Amino acid sequence: MDSRGTVAATKAAIWALGGGFMMSREVKTLCDRYALSSREMYFRGRCGVLGEVHPDVVVAASIFFPADRVREWWEGGRKLAADEAASLYASACHQWGRRRLAGFEEAGRLAELLAAVADGSDVFCAPLFAGWRAMPRPTADVERAAHMLHVMREHRGAQHTTAVVACGLGPLEATLIGAQGAGAWDPQTGNASVARFLEWPEPYGTPSAEAVERRARAEEITDDLVAPAFGVLDEAERAELADLLTAAAATAFPR
Repeated sequence: MDSRGTVAATKAAIWALGGGFMMSREVKTLCDRYALSSREMYFRGRCGVLGEVHPDVVVAASIFFPADRVREWWEGGRKLAADEAASLYASACHQWGRRRLAGFEEAGRLAELLAAVADGSDVFCAPLFAGWRAMPRPTADVERAAHMLHVMREHRGAQHTTAVVACGLGPLEATLIGAQGAGAWDPQTGNASVARFLEWPEPYGTPSAEAVERRARAEEITDDLVAPAFGVLDEAERAELADLLTAAAATAFPR
């Protein structure tokens, strides 16, 4: 399996596993404990790795949400210091891993392979990836696996942002189109439900055929940009990683 094939084979699992904790009972506990809304905790926790920055810095790193709402959520969460919020959010990720990946015996190996990919990657145009990669990593295998899954999710998210902008798409337009197998995809509604979840104001227009083509191209470019990161692994390791991610997803999300 080459690097590009590895991206195609693993992106859905990384997206689901790396973000699985974000709407978990562990994060809800934090929201209740610190009297923050789910969005305030999401932005203070996820983007707290950027430090106590101006809200526009958070907007720049989170383009798929409405800018005014991002500013509101970031400011609304300031009762919790950015570094503390990031640490708490990381702990929720680790606790989620301990609960959902319990019994996954290859968690340590999964974490090892993901760490090799992450540590060998460039951080260009990827501030959240850089911030999460620099966070302390837990020692327990399942917790470290959950942590590295989130780190690699941030890696792809950053590359996808670059690709969407390069293809001349707006964030709402890109969201409404979506891409099958890429994480946010709802074929029944044309992804309007995803845009609604992200709190984009309605009504939504219908993307043009040209925009749909550009969104497909953005997905290809994203895969192209992510692929070099997997070059630090040899062919056997890439195939092993794909198998481990499939097994981890089956463990975390049993049917």
